[in-house]
Amino acid sequence: MNVTVDISLYPLKKAYRQPIFEFIDHLTGRSEIELTYNSMSTTLFGEYSVIMPLLETAFENHLENIPESVFVLKISGGCHTEN
Repeated sequence: MNVTVDISLYPLKKAYRQPIFEFIDHLTGRSEIELTYNSMSTTLFGEYSVIMPLLETAFENHLENIPESVFVLKISGGCHTEN
């Protein structure tokens, strides 16, 4: 089953940009996932069974380093928009 996941990350610290770039870098490089990003969010499209374990690891890694962070997620079944 394909899903679209839209993620916004808000590290609650003054130097917030670098942690966001590092989070996005953790998600890139997977050929089975389409990844797009803009100034407000990162969007992943692909197989649920591939995306969810990847996100679990990415969230855990980020929160271990910067626990003062907020993630906002939207998950939809199969919706895919062209950017």
